[in-house]
Amino acid sequence: MNSSSKSNPCLRKSDPVDPAAAGLADSLFWLIRLRWFAVAGIFFTAALAQHWLRLPLAYAPVYAAAAALGAANALLLAWLERARAAGGPGLPALTNRLANAQIPLDLLCLTALVHFTGGVENPFAFYFVFHMIIASVLLSRRASYLQAAFALALYLLMTGLEYAGRWEHHCAASSPALCLRGDYLHLLGAWASFASTLFIAVYMATSISQKLRLKEAHLRAANEQLREKDKIKSNYVLRVTHDIKEHLAAIQACLDPVLHGVTGEVPPAQRGLIQRSYDRTGKLMTFVKALLEITRIKLSRKMETGVFSLRKTAENAVSHVAERAAARNIRLTWSVGQGVDELHGSQIYIEETIAGFLANAVKYTPEGGLVDLTIGDAGASVLIRVTDTGMGVPADELPHIFEEFYRARNAKAAERTGTGLGLSIAREVALRHKGRVWAESQEGKGSAFYFALPKPAAA
Repeated sequence: MNSSSKSNPCLRKSDPVDPAAAGLADSLFWLIRLRWFAVAGIFFTAALAQHWLRLPLAYAPVYAAAAALGAANALLLAWLERARAAGGPGLPALTNRLANAQIPLDLLCLTALVHFTGGVENPFAFYFVFHMIIASVLLSRRASYLQAAFALALYLLMTGLEYAGRWEHHCAASSPALCLRGDYLHLLGAWASFASTLFIAVYMATSISQKLRLKEAHLRAANEQLREKDKIKSNYVLRVTHDIKEHLAAIQACLDPVLHGVTGEVPPAQRGLIQRSYDRTGKLMTFVKALLEITRIKLSRKMETGVFSLRKTAENAVSHVAERAAARNIRLTWSVGQGVDELHGSQIYIEETIAGFLANAVKYTPEGGLVDLTIGDAGASVLIRVTDTGMGVPADELPHIFEEFYRARNAKAAERTGTGLGLSIAREVALRHKGRVWAESQEGKGSAFYFALPKPAAA
């Protein structure tokens, strides 16, 4: 372990992240990305109408509105990124304010665009509905209805001023006869249609959204209960397994002096029975230790980590299996690529994972075979690969080999004893390091086990 880990700023306990605030922040980032497409679409459509369709519209205000929307979007993006980076307990309130502020901004811009491109005759006025749906997804039901009321007020104000001659009307039709009519019955019909469309859209969208949020809350609560039950189960397994380990150690301590003649000469018949008991106790002890290890990893909220030498770690892991490989005439090779020596993580667990891969490879590779460890650069991660020329894993069993207590049928046939926990421990170690493990194999031709670890962030 790295003794300086306590002073490492990378190891500080971060503030807990509110899942709802994080989800809302993700939605706001999505809305910002969507707005960039909208800005580009406005510029493209205006250019198309001006230079190809040659519609007589006020293009300068349209371009200005699109540019203003783009500038506001850039400011919102910078603000949201800074707020998300800062995190803390104020994030939920801030994201909620940003969500409530973005929709009115879009509505103001859309009102200006509709006004300068046809007013009440402009069919794109019903784009207001899209914003109502977005508001219903992001905001509360009350806030969504308030946004709908604000959109309706903007539309009524714009069209009312145009009809009253207080605000210049920009006709979108090629023929003046199709432009704004003077009767208010047409205006009232447009208002009624627009208002009903907005509020019906909000009602339907919020009803669906609320049901989905309720289901999400139930699922989150159920997952929390499952995690709590799993923790209780793991604590129980930890206590029981620890007691079993103590009893096994006591049995071994009693058998060892008898087996080695400390208590007197043992007849050959009894020696054989004692030896078998001692061997079985040792194998059971190995299983119990593995079970304790994976249970401790599951229960621990954090691993003590630090910067360590990956080359030295690989060298230690290879030394664990070198003697066994030599005894079976298995060629054991290893290499560490340039630029991947230093890594941030738990050295002990990573070393055990590599050693476990190597031990499995040696165990299931026939005499005269080859086992190779390669550590190299894989872009954003460091890739650890162990390949062998062993028996391989059947294709239908390959997806299950990282499950707890699982052993492939050919492995059980070749070696009756085994915990089935080594690869599941490797999976837990990878998850705790935000990495991943996987395997490729062909039965009868060998396997390749991979362990990808993210590189430390640049200073």
